[in-house]
Amino acid sequence: MTAPVGFIGLGNMGLPMATRLVAAGHDVLACDLRPELGERFREAGGRVAATVADVAAECAVVLASLPTPQAVEKVALGEGGIASGGAVEIFVDLSTTGPAVSKQVGAALVEKSILAIDAPVSGGVHGAGKGALSIMASGQRSAFDRVEGLLSHLGKNVFYVGPEAGMGQMVKLINNMLSATALAATCEALAVAIKAGLDPDVVLSVLNKSTGKSSATEHKVPECVLPGKPIGFGLDVSVKDISLFVKEGEGLQVPMWSGNLTRQIWQHALSTGGPDQDMMGVAQCIEKWAGVRLYGARSAN
Repeated sequence: MTAPVGFIGLGNMGLPMATRLVAAGHDVLACDLRPELGERFREAGGRVAATVADVAAECAVVLASLPTPQAVEKVALGEGGIASGGAVEIFVDLSTTGPAVSKQVGAALVEKSILAIDAPVSGGVHGAGKGALSIMASGQRSAFDRVEGLLSHLGKNVFYVGPEAGMGQMVKLINNMLSATALAATCEALAVAIKAGLDPDVVLSVLNKSTGKSSATEHKVPECVLPGKPIGFGLDVSVKDISLFVKEGEGLQVPMWSGNLTRQIWQHALSTGGPDQDMMGVAQCIEKWAGVRLYGARSAN
């Protein structure tokens, strides 16, 4: 049996990632505030701890997949958190928290002789289940080398982007901003296409062989928007990511024209549909503005 690996957070992304580690033969001790998710993980062959402190007391490497920067700070540095554990040597944050939090957490953990790797992921719930994520890791190279094998079970593309805490987070925010912008722009373009009498699937076929191609035209729109299916990623979390990107860009004195516009579109969708909606709420918001059926358009034909 391999040395135990800790995993904090068994949500939409965390559960499939932790399960993949179990399937790869690792002894995984996980923790989540929701007992039902812990039970699902136990059924998949994992072990479940009652508290983060229990994980930190047993596992030299602890990974976390959490929804907000505040949750990461609490798990890493709060009372009974990772910093108080007697066994932890490396903390790997798979969440999207932004560079500032990664730097803060990394600096505080170093004082406890714990190395931190920020390794945010891209690829969504589907990619997490298939082990097809892209992972953008940064931190001390020796620590990355120790956990690269674990990360390879989670993603088909594992990138080491630099030695400083927060570098991986910055790459992830850049990716998420471009992805969100492409989705909004594609939905807007297809609303025009539908109102002009064009078949949206035909338009997508053209775009995907032309310069307008993006992850939105290849996957999100044909697989989620047109059939009217949720993607399994919360709109509120996406707004958080875009806002973090804009804040970082402004802090670096880069004009955030596109970033601010994308944030306004997504924030409007959030305020219109509420905090619990799927990310596809953006498509539903755009179709209302345009007065055309976009989300679920394929099933309507």
